[in-house]
Amino acid sequence: MKKTVSIQSIVLVALFAALTVIGTTIKIPLPTGAFVHLGNAVLLLSVLLLGYFKGSLAGGLGFFIFDIMNGYATEAPYFILESFIVGAAAYGAFRLFKKNPTHIWQVIVIGIVTGIAKLIMTQIKNTVMNLIAGASFGPAFAGAFAKLPATVINVSLTLLIVALVYFPLKAAMRRTFHQEFV
Repeated sequence: MKKTVSIQSIVLVALFAALTVIGTTIKIPLPTGAFVHLGNAVLLLSVLLLGYFKGSLAGGLGFFIFDIMNGYATEAPYFILESFIVGAAAYGAFRLFKKNPTHIWQVIVIGIVTGIAKLIMTQIKNTVMNLIAGASFGPAFAGAFAKLPATVINVSLTLLIVALVYFPLKAAMRRTFHQEFV
């Protein structure tokens, strides 16, 4: 059985990619040089509403476009990879609830699993970047760990936003498209 890609799917991936760019553009700078943004919430919503591949692709493309447009071109390819890894964690947790969470606590559990994956990926990335810059492993790991508070804030904001908007967005998409995507 061959699956066809519908125009509707392409448009939804593009829409969520654009929303990821916009969500990442809405940022609050932190003293560490990092910033808090809404892009991670859009990535999680796209995985929950469109499914693993389409949702991760939308988030990854959105982060990639944001990075290219804002001077982070060297990090752009990494964020496509990260979107698929974090998206896999989200989708795995989503499957625990048979791809149909019915309570906010279930969405929060999915968000926590996703947040843990994001924290691990951020720690690995920052440690590797510090190693490339010439630090030995101990200081590289410690320096990366010092940057995690920004990610913790992003993860917390993602949890809050997704818990608030997942059910209304799911209902709106069901009414609009008369189908489930995941």
